[in-house]
Amino acid sequence: MVVDDSLTIRTIFSRIVNADPRLTVVGDAGTAEKALMKLKMAPVDVIMLDLEMPGMGGLEALPKMLEACPEAQILVISALTDEGAEHTISALSMGAADTMLKPMPGKFDEDYKRALIEKIFALGGVQPAEGIAAKQSAPPQQAKSSEQRKSGKILAIGASTGGIHSMNVVLGGLERDFTAPILITQHLPSSFMAVFARQIAVASGRHTVVADHDIELAANTIYIAPGQAHLTVRRRGNRYVTALDYAPSRSGCTPSVDPMLHSLADATDGHATALILSGMGRDGIYGATHLFESGGTILAQDKESSAVWGMPRAVAEAGLAKIVATPERLAEEIALTMDASAWR
Repeated sequence: MVVDDSLTIRTIFSRIVNADPRLTVVGDAGTAEKALMKLKMAPVDVIMLDLEMPGMGGLEALPKMLEACPEAQILVISALTDEGAEHTISALSMGAADTMLKPMPGKFDEDYKRALIEKIFALGGVQPAEGIAAKQSAPPQQAKSSEQRKSGKILAIGASTGGIHSMNVVLGGLERDFTAPILITQHLPSSFMAVFARQIAVASGRHTVVADHDIELAANTIYIAPGQAHLTVRRRGNRYVTALDYAPSRSGCTPSVDPMLHSLADATDGHATALILSGMGRDGIYGATHLFESGGTILAQDKESSAVWGMPRAVAEAGLAKIVATPERLAEEIALTMDASAWR
């Protein structure tokens, strides 16, 4: 379903989606009120939602849509404005699965169309090149090694589609005496990162910054990867400092989870915990493998609570994850893997 107050935008998106023979637009609406009425009559897998509309507006309607159609995933179509970023991050925190920037008229090129279709398939549980059978996945494997994992000094979180809502749950579930620094790589446009950092600060109750070069890690602080570079960590004596890496990543993502986890494994000699949350693709699998082989602990979100079980699925099926669980359970497990005295 396409929900946007612009008839032109609704028409363009509908044509893009209907051009793929495996997809169908079952309805469109120019207001949130009309969309909620249509959701009662038409089953839908993905809702493309504009937030800035007259009347109720997309942000107010979002929880109502999730209640009316709990199996549907919501893809927010965001405006290229500061207000659009604020509203989009709020929507992602409330349970929207992913976002795409709305291009200017005439800018719906082939790359944009391809990215849109890829997101819709991922939110529906399949990859564009795969058939319906791709909805079935192998069960998580037991961790490759039963050896005792090293206690973590730093927590790193990697996420993409659907990850922000899950991240808020995890961060809100950490005890107040959890003082270890937290590194976060979340796939978002660069223009959203400052807003995202402010939202994470509110959700976690911790000082939160968008990372830059050469910032010393401190207790009770969260460091967000900027949109144009990968967040990495280096050891300098007894201290840990951030560094930004602009090289292409193996996953093709910027920022990427892989460089963060790989550098963390080296800097801490494996004394780190990585949490892989909801997201499409396999970003994080290479860094998680290196961290695991260095003695670190990997935790992964389960399929049932993930908007897209791609990134956590990769580490789970590779046998890297100590546990595969809900965000609530993962918050409890984090405390058990960390060195409680390292940052006191």
